Amino acid sequence: MSIDLTAAIAAAERALRVHLFPTQRACAEALLRGSIVEMQTGEGKTLAAMPAAALLAQAGHGVHVLTANDYLARRDAAWMGPAYAELGLTVAAIHQDSTAEERRAAYAADVTYVAATEAGFDHLRDCRALTKGDRVQRLLYAAIIDEADSILIDEARIPLVLAGECDGVAESARRAGPAARALRMGIDFSVDGKNQNVEISYAGLAQAEALLGVEQIHDAPNGLLTAVYQALHAQYLLQRDVDYLVRDGRIVPIDEYKGRTAHERRWPAGMHAALEEKEGLEIREPGRVLASVTLQNYVLQYEHLCGMTGTAATQAEEFRQIYGLDVEVIPTHKPRIRVDQPDALFATQAAKFRALVQSIREQHATGRPVLVGSESVEASEAISRAIPDIPHNVLNARHEEIEAALIARAGERGAVTVSTNMAGRGVDIVLGEGVAELGGLHVIGTARNDSRRIDNQLRGRAGRQGDPGSSRYFMALDDELVHRFRDDGEAIETLADCDMLQRRAEGRHLDARLFLHKYERVIEGQRHALLQAREEIIGKSEAEPDIAEWPIRLDAMDEAWACFLEEVADLKSGFPWLNLGGREPLAEFLQTVDGLFARMWEQVDHETAMRLANGETAPPRRGATWTYLTVDQPFGTGMERIMKGLARKARSGRFWG
Repeated sequence: MSIDLTAAIAAAERALRVHLFPTQRACAEALLRGSIVEMQTGEGKTLAAMPAAALLAQAGHGVHVLTANDYLARRDAAWMGPAYAELGLTVAAIHQDSTAEERRAAYAADVTYVAATEAGFDHLRDCRALTKGDRVQRLLYAAIIDEADSILIDEARIPLVLAGECDGVAESARRAGPAARALRMGIDFSVDGKNQNVEISYAGLAQAEALLGVEQIHDAPNGLLTAVYQALHAQYLLQRDVDYLVRDGRIVPIDEYKGRTAHERRWPAGMHAALEEKEGLEIREPGRVLASVTLQNYVLQYEHLCGMTGTAATQAEEFRQIYGLDVEVIPTHKPRIRVDQPDALFATQAAKFRALVQSIREQHATGRPVLVGSESVEASEAISRAIPDIPHNVLNARHEEIEAALIARAGERGAVTVSTNMAGRGVDIVLGEGVAELGGLHVIGTARNDSRRIDNQLRGRAGRQGDPGSSRYFMALDDELVHRFRDDGEAIETLADCDMLQRRAEGRHLDARLFLHKYERVIEGQRHALLQAREEIIGKSEAEPDIAEWPIRLDAMDEAWACFLEEVADLKSGFPWLNLGGREPLAEFLQTVDGLFARMWEQVDHETAMRLANGETAPPRRGATWTYLTVDQPFGTGMERIMKGLARKARSGRFWG
C-alpha cells in the first residue's frame, strides 16, 4: 500500500493511542527533507521519527533508526512496533548479543532500530565477508539518527575496530612501564598538562636505552619507544576515577561527553596496555586491527541521512561542512517557561563546591526535585559524600536500563539525582505530583563544558513541554575549562571571559575535527577502493565458483589491508606534524600514505601468486575476531601535538588549508 505522511501519522495515533502535535509533523517533514532537526527535550522526537521512517521504508531497501545505545533500540522498536504493523510494515531491533542470523533477519525488516556502533560493527564484519551470503546488512539506504549531536559530533571520530589475534604489545608495555617511572621529570622528559602532551629529551632517550638494554630505541622491535611515551602518558596525564575506572581487574574508560563508563571501549592498543601496567593488572594482548571505520564515515555511506536532537543549532556549520546537512529548529509545542539563572562564579573550586552543595540543600528543603550534572565520576561521588543526610541517587557508571529507571524518577517531589553529564539520555523526566507548583525540576551544572551545546543538553532536562523549571551553572576561575583554554598570561576574571573561553574551546575542537576529516577522507577513499575491488571479485567468484584465485585473492586483500592499517598507525604516532621545514604537514602525510597504499596492492599480487604457487585452493580458516571502540585519540600522542599546533595557529590567525 502507498503511504503518505498523513496516513502514517493517523496509524501512529490509532495504534499508540496518542496525538501527534503539529510540531511533531514538522519534525517528520524535516527528516524526510534530509535535515538535522533540533527539537527540545520532551517534545516527542522518538514518536515524530516514526512516520518519516515509514515513508522512507516504502523504497523497499530498509530504514535504520540509529540510537545511542542498545536499551533505546529495544525500547523504541517495541514502543513503535504497533504503529508500523498498522501500516503493514515490519520492525526489528538489534542488540549487542544478537547472533549473525538474528542480525540478518533484523536488517531484512522494513525498519531496524540499532545502536549506531552496532550497525558500524556489522558493516565492518560485512566488509570482510568472503561471500554475499555471509553478510548481514543490506544496502545502506536510509538512516534516521537519534541523539544526532552525540553520534555525529561527540562520537563521530571514534574508530570502530574489528580486531584479531596479535602479539607483542603486552611485552612492550611490561618493559616500558618500569623504565618510564625511572625517568626524571624535567631532565629526561617534560609534561605539558594543559595540552596533554609528553616530550622526551635526548638525555631521556639515552637513559631509556640504558634502562631497557637497547642500542637504538627508535629501531627496537614492537614499538618500544612508542610504548615508553604511552607509559609516561598513562602515568602523568590519565587519572584514575576521572579518565578511567579499575573494575573487576580491568581498565574501563569513562566517556568524556556522557560521563559514564564505556565497557565496550578501549584506548588505542598500547595506551590501554600502559594503563593496565600502571595499575598492576594483567596486561591483555589488545588484538591486531583488521578493519576500522569512524562513525562519521560509516553514516556518510547512507543514501538518505537525517537526524534529530535537542541541541544542534550551535553546530549548524559543522553539520553542513562535514555531512552536507542543514539544521532545522522546530519550536516547542508549548512556550518554554524554564528559568535559566545566571552562572555563579567563584575564585576557587573549593568555594564553588561549598556553594553548589548549599544550593542542593536549599532546593531540597523546598521539596523541589534537583538534578545535578557533574563533569566526572570523581566529581559525582564527591558531591554524594557531601550530602549523606539527603536521600539521593548517583548515576555515573550504570547500565542504560538502570539509568533510565532512575532518571525517569528524577522529577518526583524531593528527589535528588547526581548524574554525570548525559546519563539516562533519551528518557524524559516527568514531574511528580505537586512538583509544578513548587517550581518544577531544578538543574545544577557543576562546571561549564567545552561546548555550549553540552551545557544546553543538561539544562534541557528541565522545563519539558511547558513545565516550569530552572537551571544554574556554577563556575570557578580554576576550573578545567579555564586551565585548558586560557592563553599564557591571559587574565580571566568575569563570566564574559569564561564565555569567551568556551567559544575558543568550541573553535579549536571544530578546527581539529575538520583537520581530521581531511585526513580521514583520504583513508576512507582508499577503504572504498578496496571494498569496490572486493565486490568485483565476489561477483566473479559467484559467476565462476571453480576458480581458486578468487577466495585466495580476497583473503590476501584483507591481510594486506590489515598490514596497511598497521603501517598508517605507526606513521601517525611518529609523524612530525608541526616541524616539516615549512612544508604542509597534511599533504606530506597523505603523500606518504598514498605510497603505502600502492605498495599494499603489490603485496596483494605477490601474496596471491605465492599462495597459488604453493597449491592453496582456499583461504585458511579465519581466527576469532572481536569488536571494540577506541577512545577518541586517533593519532595517539600525535593528536595532542595537533591540538597544540591548532592553538598556536588560532592565536596567529593562521590555519592549515
